[in-house]
Parts: sequence; C-alpha cells; structure tokens
Amino acid sequence: MNDEPSKRRLGRGLAALIGEIDQTLPLSEAAPKPVSADRLVPIEHISRNPRNPRRMFDEAELQDLSSSIRQHGIVQPVVVRPRGQAFEIIAGERRWRAAQLAGLVEIPVIVRDVDDRTALEIAIVENVQRSDLNPLEEALGYEQLIADHGYTQNDLGEIIGKSRSHVANSLRLLKLPDPVRDMLASGDLSAGHARALVSTSDPASLARTIVAKGMSVRDAERLAQNDIKAQSEPLQAGRAKEKDSDTLALERSLSDSLGLDIKINHKGTGGQIRISYRTLEQLEEICRLLERR
Repeated sequence: MNDEPSKRRLGRGLAALIGEIDQTLPLSEAAPKPVSADRLVPIEHISRNPRNPRRMFDEAELQDLSSSIRQHGIVQPVVVRPRGQAFEIIAGERRWRAAQLAGLVEIPVIVRDVDDRTALEIAIVENVQRSDLNPLEEALGYEQLIADHGYTQNDLGEIIGKSRSHVANSLRLLKLPDPVRDMLASGDLSAGHARALVSTSDPASLARTIVAKGMSVRDAERLAQNDIKAQSEPLQAGRAKEKDSDTLALERSLSDSLGLDIKINHKGTGGQIRISYRTLEQLEEICRLLERR
C-alpha cells in the first residue's frame, strides 16, 4: 500500500462503488432512486460477513426499516460476493436483516468478486460515510485493516476520506478497558468523552461518574485532567515549578492531533518536547511528518 498511484486508484474505485450503493435518504421517503441490481437471490442463499465492522443493530430501527420494505421493497440492493454456490454480504447487512423480518424470500443484489481486504474496505467506507458505526466499531475496523493488511494510518485516511489524526484518535479508544468500551458502544459515552479518559488512572470509575452526572465533553476533559495532574504530583514534588495550565492544554492539543503522548518541559525561554511512540509504524509517521517541514 505504499505505491501512491495504486492507493489513488483504489480510493477512486471504492468511492465509485460506494456511490453506486449509497443510500443517504431513509427508505420511507419517496426521493431515492433504485439502483439497478445484478439479480434477485433467494434470501437463504445469503449470509452475513463475520468480519463486518458493524456489530450492533438497533431493534427498533430494524423494525422501522422492515415496515418500509414491506411497503416499498428494497430501494438499494445489497452488495455481495460469491461464496461457492451462495453469497456473502459486503455491504447492506441491515437491509438483509430487515428483509428477513419483512418476510421477503428473495432480495436484489449487486455481485462483486473481491478479496477479503477490499470487502472490509468497502464495508468500513460505507458505514463511516453513513455514520452507521459506533466509535468502537470504527476503531476496531481500522485496527483490523492495519493488523491484517499492513495499512498505515495515512493509507486509511486516504481511503475513508478522513484525516490521519481522526484515524489516530479513533485507534486511541482501543486502549480503554472493557467497561468503558461497553459504554462507548452503547452510546452512553461519546468518542469525545472516551478520548479524555485514555491517560487517566481509573477510566472505568471516571466514566461512570461522567455518565451518572451527565457531564459534557468539556467537563469530562477537566475531570480527566485533574486526575492526570493528581497522578503526576508525587513526581513533581522535588521540582521547583508545576506546569502551567497553558502548557498542559498545549500537551493535550498536540496529543489529540498526533494520536501520541506528548510532554512539554518549558524552562525560561526554551525547553524540550518529548514524543512517545509504541510501534515502529508510529515512529515512521513521526519521521514522515518531520521530513515534510
């Protein structure tokens, strides 16, 4: 994925396919135009993709979509790929589930013969464009592409149409413990709330406090910063001066932008900036950013 023309061609190809299957309006509205399907396939011959980044489906939304399908049919075909004599869903699992609830015996499909990597890319791009993934599902999808197919954060940013810092901040959510992940997946915590907790001493306890008190993201950030400062006080006992609020705010801003741990030690008219990385890929990203200057 380091060949720039190849990445651009891949991005254009994915964008074209997503445009072909895009469903930006609810099925209950009359405006959407049906997209031509390759064929009708018996619904029992179609199975879900176990690698689909979307794991949660709201039951009430499925029932609403099912009612719309009974009345109008499936406006946008489900995108599938061949699997022996049957088919596996690439994009459109929600429509497939709702069609089953509606009692359809066959559904329209667009057939694409693609490999695992491209299928996962299409699934992530479609869901991200429609905001169908919760923040945790989005982060897990990015992690899967990095782990299984060697993507860098820059690669992912180009393909999904997001900034590298957006990808980095999404991946930071995976550092959180399971109780906080559960709150993030259920929607009790937003991605902004969760990011504030990544470097705290007890993210789960602070998350429960945030949810119980209905804190805003700004309030959550202040709560997290107080916790981080409390952690650092023993280390600062022998130092002449504690970091001021402007320096701490700058550290957080840079950390959020780069998706890395940033420490600033300012003395007099000079000082030091420390950038911590955990993987060689992150080191390569730092070098690439510095070389652009």
